[in-house]
Amino acid sequence: MQRDQEEQRQKWEENTQRLDRIEAQNSATLAEIQKANRRYESTIGALGSRWGLHSEASFRNGLKAILEESFGGEVLNLNEFDDEDMVFGRPDQVEIDLIIKNDTVIVCEIKSSISKPEMYSFDRKVAFYQQRHQSSVSRKMFISPMVDDRARPVAEALGIEIYSYADTVENL
Repeated sequence: MQRDQEEQRQKWEENTQRLDRIEAQNSATLAEIQKANRRYESTIGALGSRWGLHSEASFRNGLKAILEESFGGEVLNLNEFDDEDMVFGRPDQVEIDLIIKNDTVIVCEIKSSISKPEMYSFDRKVAFYQQRHQSSVSRKMFISPMVDDRARPVAEALGIEIYSYADTVENL
C-alpha cells in the first residue's frame, strides 16, 4: 500500500511538472500571439490612416475639378495660423476648405470619420474664418462615410449639414 501511494505521488509529481511545462509553453505562445497582434493592429491602423488621408485628398481634388470646371465656382484650401487661440485653445495652424460662387460661401470638411468633438472644432474653424475674413458663411457641411451617432445632434444644434453613406440620404 505504501509502495502504491509512493508510485501515485511520483506520478502526481510528474504530471504536475508536465502541466507546469505546458503552462509555460502556453504562456510563451500567448505572449508571441499578443506581440504579433499588436504589430498587425499597428500596421492596419497605419494603412487605414493613409487610406483615409489619400481618399480625402482624392475626393477633395475631384470635387474641386467638378465645381471649378463645370460650375464656375472656386474651391480653396486655406491654411492659416490662429494666433488668438480661437480654434484649438492655443496657437496652431487651421485648415479649412471653402467653396465660393458669387456671394455664396460654403465651408466644407471632408474626413474619413466624424466624432462629436470634431463637430465643435469644425464650428470654431468656421467662426475663425468668419472673424478673420469678415465674411459670412452660407452653409457648413461635413462629408464623411463614418459618422459617430453622438455627432449628429451636435451638428444639428450647430447648423452643420452632414453628408454620409447612401443609407442615410433622404429625399433624393
